[in-house]
Order: sequence, then C-alpha cells, then structure tokens
Amino acid sequence: MALSSMTGFARSHGASGPYAFEWELKSVNAKGLDLRLRLPSGWDELEAFAKKRASEVLSRGTVYANLNVKRSDALSTVRINEEVLAAVLKVAGSLAGRIDAVAPSIDGLLSIKGVIEVVEPESNEEEDKAATAAAAAAFDEALTNLVAMRRREGETLGQVLTQRMDEMEILAKRAEAAPGRKPDAVRARLAEQIAVLLETSDRFDADRLTQEALLIAAKADIREELDRIASHIAQVREMISKGGPIGRRLDFLAQEFHREVNTTCSKSNDVELTNTGLEMKSVVEQFREQVQNLE
Repeated sequence: MALSSMTGFARSHGASGPYAFEWELKSVNAKGLDLRLRLPSGWDELEAFAKKRASEVLSRGTVYANLNVKRSDALSTVRINEEVLAAVLKVAGSLAGRIDAVAPSIDGLLSIKGVIEVVEPESNEEEDKAATAAAAAAFDEALTNLVAMRRREGETLGQVLTQRMDEMEILAKRAEAAPGRKPDAVRARLAEQIAVLLETSDRFDADRLTQEALLIAAKADIREELDRIASHIAQVREMISKGGPIGRRLDFLAQEFHREVNTTCSKSNDVELTNTGLEMKSVVEQFREQVQNLE
C-alpha cells in the first residue's frame, strides 16, 4: 500500500439537466477522520453518501467539502402577497385617522417583510433525482483526485522519512565509534580522576574508588540505547516499505527515538559523543514534524 499525506486539494465539475455544480475538497491534518460538508438547501441527501465514501478511502484528516449548485433554465419570480398587503393597508388606514402622518408610499409598503415574495422555479422530481446522482458521481471524482494528491505527497514524505533514517543510522554508528567510548579511554579518564582525588586527600580508599568508578562506567554505557535506536530504524523502514495509514505508529516511534537520544546525551561524558547526540536530536525532531503530516 502507498503512503498518504493528510493534506490535499481537489475540484470536480458536473451538470445534469438544468443544474451545474462544482465540488471543492480540501483536507488538513487531524487525529481522526472528520468530513465537514457545506451543501446548498435541498441537497442534504448527499451527506450520508459523502461520509460513507470518504470513510471507505480515507483514514485520517479533516476534509472540508463544499458543493456549489447553479440552475440555469429558470429564473426566480417576484410576486406581491395580496393578503399581507391588504392587512398592511388596513392597519395604515385605521392609523390615518388617529395620528398625523403622511400616506404610505409604494417603496415603503414593498419594504415591509412579507409583502414581496421571491418564488423559486418549480422543481421536477426526475430532474432533481438525476442531478443528485450526478452530483454524487462528481463527489466521487473529486474524492479520487484528493486521494491521488495525498498519495503523491505521501510518496514524497516517505522519501524524506527514509532519508532521516539514513542520517540516524550514520549518527548512531558515529556515536558507537566515539573515541571516548573505547575501554582504554574510559579507563584512562577514570584513573586520572581517581589520581586527582587521592592527591587531594588521604582519606579515600583506592579499592573502593575503583569499584565506584567501574559502576559509574557501567551506568554511562550507551550500548542498550544504540541497540534500541537501531531497532527503531529497522521498524520505520519496514513500515514505510509496507505503506498504508502508519502515521500514528510512526509518531509513537518518534517519541521512542526522542527518549533514547535524550538518554544517550545524558550518559555522555565525551564532547564528541555529546555533539553527535545533539545532531541526533535534530534529526529526530525533523522526523517527528514530517510524521505529523502522514495519514
């Protein structure tokens, strides 16, 4: 399966009978799948269909779907609501004898709510049914285009994430080969520190100091962290090669990477190893940021 980004954009157009419509779909990052529809009045029937289709092909992301519809063969007409107008004139006539006011003007009467009505053209059931089916097909087309765009971006993300893993592997090998981790260097550094302590006081027990030094050296060993980092790198590569909606699992591994690299830095007693650890932190952060865009 291919990798998919959670961001994308697509449009589709369609027409049926007197209706012309346009779908516009835009998706952004989200923890789950959320389809937010904006449909014209009278087209609510499409909501259930659109949500079902989106859930079949998408796993994550907030998708904004807007449908614009135009009807070209008929115009709305304007008519006077005679009953409302008669009632308004009756009230105006009764008030004329009680208060000093000018007679109502035509534009004043027409501005009263309810006097003028806008009548939409009568709908044809067969035309409306055909238009709904055509609009559903156009949504499918837009959704297919959105999925294609998300997969193109997902392919690029996969290449970027693989590159980050290559960098992590190089840095992990550099950390493992750091001169400060070599047994001779560790012994020499500990011996020097013990010698300094013994020179400053005669109350130190040399054997006890040696035991404590060995214990500190064991605690400072990063072999376990490097092994786990190598395991995480292998898991990421395997997931990318299989594809599919792996964003959540990669996000978890990004947290695990961060934990191991932090521990490596805290155990470091060598400048070169510390610098390597800081570079690894930077790569992990770049990896995590890109993973946030993945489905």
